[in-house]
Amino acid sequence: MKVALASDHGGIHIREVIRELLEELGIEYQDFGCDCETSVDYPDYAMPVAEKVANGEFDRGILICGTGIGMSISANKVKGIRCALVHDVFSAKMTRLHNNSNMLAMGERVIGAGLASEIAKTWLLTEFEGGRHQNRIEKINKYEEIEASLGSEKGE
Repeated sequence: MKVALASDHGGIHIREVIRELLEELGIEYQDFGCDCETSVDYPDYAMPVAEKVANGEFDRGILICGTGIGMSISANKVKGIRCALVHDVFSAKMTRLHNNSNMLAMGERVIGAGLASEIAKTWLLTEFEGGRHQNRIEKINKYEEIEASLGSEKGE
């Protein structure tokens, strides 16, 4: 597994904890920043990472900002991304089992480092169940394809 990791200024401390977790688990990753506590724009980090996951350069992505909301909204604008905003271990497990999420967003101002690490570990180690859930993912993918083709017909 290869993971893309990024945060804005509001998530740099938990991003460090997640880097340590990835190293502990022996999971290959690349950190895409940011490297400052000065205000930056979360879409500038979320969207490029989401594009790298969507095009297959990375298997999964983890994003952290103050609440996780901005990062998850931004990532979910990229076709092929299923970014789950998660602040508890149960949801981390379920979003992998049932939704095959390929990106995880968390909020540093919402949860502490210990919980963030447990969430990420659960999310990373839980496999997609498939079965009846695959049909649901295919419906989402089909909708994205229809929307993309309609956009290209309109010249977008």
